Amino acid sequence: MLDAAAELFYARGVHEVGMDELVEHSGLGKATVYRLYSTKDQLIGAYLERTHVGIMEAIDTDIVNSDGPASALRRIVQSIWEHVNSPGFRGCPFNNASIEFDDAEHPARAMARRHRTRLCDRLVNVADRLDPERGAEIGERLAVVIDGIYLNAAHLGPSGPAASGHRLALALIDELERGA
Repeated sequence: MLDAAAELFYARGVHEVGMDELVEHSGLGKATVYRLYSTKDQLIGAYLERTHVGIMEAIDTDIVNSDGPASALRRIVQSIWEHVNSPGFRGCPFNNASIEFDDAEHPARAMARRHRTRLCDRLVNVADRLDPERGAEIGERLAVVIDGIYLNAAHLGPSGPAASGHRLALALIDELERGA
């Protein structure tokens, strides 16, 4: 069910996809689906939770498989850049889902906040290991630049301002590494 939700919600938006279509696309029975997720809001939250976990696991893998903090930050930025340039890219799944709801406590909005907080925390933590004095500031800047990359690439394509954002993120990492 989460595979169907991820595919359809990301491609078309959470409001555009009904539960009947999700049930049909998943191949599961309606009773099974409603036992798993009694509301569409629960399914939206579960879809975003799984997306968040996958992204954080990929980031943690980038951190573990790098040759130090600067390399880890570059790998994270490169992974994001590859996603932005992938076929079917439609922007940040958390932005896409959360903007469809006014209620700040809706699962989509709550997961968007949680994801951004955790991503920023990871960036700050890695940057702090490189430079304890400026790491937090640079990590937060990277978080903002990454948001800008996602937003601009979704609307203007990856060759527009998003490409400048990618270069800016790498320059911030270089600056931090040099201690400038």
